[in-house]
Amino acid sequence: MVKIEHKRALLVFRFGDKKFEWPIETRYWRNPILGVAFLALLPVIFSSHPDILSLIATANIYACIAIPLAWQMTGIGRLNFGPQAFVGIGGFTAGLLSIHLGWGPWATFPIVIITGILFGLILSPLTNIAKGLYFSLVTLILPLIFLEITYYFGIFKGETGLFGIAPMISIGNIVAELIIANYFSLIMMVLFLFVVVKVFDSRIGLYSAAINDDEEVANNLGLNIKKWKIICFVVTSVMITLAGWFSAHYFGTFAGVTYLQLPFMLKILMIVMIGGRGDVYGAIYGAYFIVILEKVLTIFGTANYLLFPLILLILLFTLREGIYGIYRKHKYREYYPTIRVRKR
Repeated sequence: MVKIEHKRALLVFRFGDKKFEWPIETRYWRNPILGVAFLALLPVIFSSHPDILSLIATANIYACIAIPLAWQMTGIGRLNFGPQAFVGIGGFTAGLLSIHLGWGPWATFPIVIITGILFGLILSPLTNIAKGLYFSLVTLILPLIFLEITYYFGIFKGETGLFGIAPMISIGNIVAELIIANYFSLIMMVLFLFVVVKVFDSRIGLYSAAINDDEEVANNLGLNIKKWKIICFVVTSVMITLAGWFSAHYFGTFAGVTYLQLPFMLKILMIVMIGGRGDVYGAIYGAYFIVILEKVLTIFGTANYLLFPLILLILLFTLREGIYGIYRKHKYREYYPTIRVRKR
């Protein structure tokens, strides 16, 4: 039997011994819904521009990497400089299965999740063994090692990468396929956002904050920090792996030179920092900003390779609160969860 109660600014749903709360004050849900509605309109508005549809999907993919990365950096108290390693794991797993076994995206999906869990568990001890800067250096090296492996073993096709991967959607209409795939990327991004926001509103979020603030204090208070750091690392790694899975099936190709090199890592870290230095919602702002900036700078030809990092460097020092931080500064009554990442 479902029982519905109304409390101040809350609707409470009780089902047996389970309780679910939904804030009904406008300020809690208005802006997220308006933001998602705006993003949902973009594929329709630009339906006749495949290049822009590709940019929208790319921005959503970037956000799908940055959102769990923001949680990971808080939950393990370390800066991960190599999230693209798991993007590569997801992309190559999906691509190899699709090319050699003829599997579609929904057949490769569970295998990619299992692979992400496996590699997440293998690498998770680093969260307890490697401290501070050492963890960052190790994670920085891992995708570069993976990149060398793609050159050495012909199955990964080196610089050309895999091609002929089964598309995400196949209905015989290219424009319709792009639009549907864009909506799928949006749904995945919103789902990731919802999960991370709920995590930070839960007891797990409290554990993450305690570990991020001071591991020794958290341990002395009885929190099993080793267990929770491993859980956080594995779950977020699987989420990032799914971003690689989507990229492979969306673009139909996947190459290590695109996703495993340092420039891609810098983009993701800049999205996290410029978007809002750890704000979960800021990752979306940062992802779209980076994609739009890249597109605009192409009018300068080869000079954009110099202008792009230069502009990012300037913004990194001038936008100390990030793009989303500027909004929150002027709309201080709006409620949004914030992640605080301790510097090490």
